[in-house]
Amino acid sequence: MEDLVINAGFWKDKSVFLTGHTGFKGGWLSLWLNTLGANVHGYALSPQMANNFFETTKLEDLITSSTIGDIRDYEQLLSALQQSQPAIVFHLAAQPLVRESYVTPRETFDTNLMGTVNLLEAVRQVKSVKAVVIVTTDKCYQNNEWIWPYREEDRLGGYDPYSSSKACAELATSAYINSFFNKSDIHVASVRAGNVIGGGDWSKDRLIPDFLKAIDDQETLYIRSPNAIRPWQHVLEPLSGYIGLAEKLVTAGKDFNGPWNFGSDISDSRPVSWIVNRLASYFPSIKWELDSQVSNHEAGLLKLDSTKAKVLLGWEPKFSLEKALDMTIAWHMAWKHDKDKMLDFSIKQILDYQSS
Repeated sequence: MEDLVINAGFWKDKSVFLTGHTGFKGGWLSLWLNTLGANVHGYALSPQMANNFFETTKLEDLITSSTIGDIRDYEQLLSALQQSQPAIVFHLAAQPLVRESYVTPRETFDTNLMGTVNLLEAVRQVKSVKAVVIVTTDKCYQNNEWIWPYREEDRLGGYDPYSSSKACAELATSAYINSFFNKSDIHVASVRAGNVIGGGDWSKDRLIPDFLKAIDDQETLYIRSPNAIRPWQHVLEPLSGYIGLAEKLVTAGKDFNGPWNFGSDISDSRPVSWIVNRLASYFPSIKWELDSQVSNHEAGLLKLDSTKAKVLLGWEPKFSLEKALDMTIAWHMAWKHDKDKMLDFSIKQILDYQSS
């Protein structure tokens, strides 16, 4: 299989509906699709964090339309989908935080499970749709805390409400594929990535945003699980897989239905302490210590096997973890230097990634 190449000609003037476009991951995907010439129609809640990627890059001025709405509101979602008449749908809207799911479990399940069901049900009503990519997480697997990376056919599960809700979303997607889409012209896949990092992520309870906030505010960083191992990757890595997979769903059909892993290289599954020490090499003034408060359960060891994507799509990670961290810090420093130039800086990072 040849390496995955993103085909700008395929995306030019394509109508794309993207839920969660005001979020970190959704913002980067919206911008990338816009640079490829797609007509991007976003549907999401208002940006949740100050200095968010969506507003920093002035994405609302670039994309074709931006609807502020809740994925749990089926009628509004259906109306927005019908108005945009998309060929391709990316579903990223979610409650994305493990610790938040302990505080708001009902809302987490409602958003992540029923929000996905709403999206899939709405898609059935819109004849223009040819392909749907449902974005879940690596945490949808039943985590046995073992050394082997998880494959797409491994058991789904989830200890905490967030992980469980994403496993439920996977099960719902599979049910819709088998019940409604296998014999239709709409092709549907779910995608699972690792811990994505990159410029413009201000989410609470995430290691790198917490680190950068501590540096900017000259505060002490508190670390919860220094020995926890995660599959870290730059946000552009899985997004390239999502874009390539969506094209395949349209051009090659149902052979590409179902679940796909887009994880980091196994060597880039590193403990939290390694990330902190690496970041401290950029900012020696950082002060950090263990968080002494009792914390809810979080996975200690998690890795993904992306062989399927490599063999069938030609996708594999391009950047080392060191490079991913370099890009993240470069974006943050550029933002601190001149916030008005972050659109151009972000596009340059996308183009640099493509050319690699």
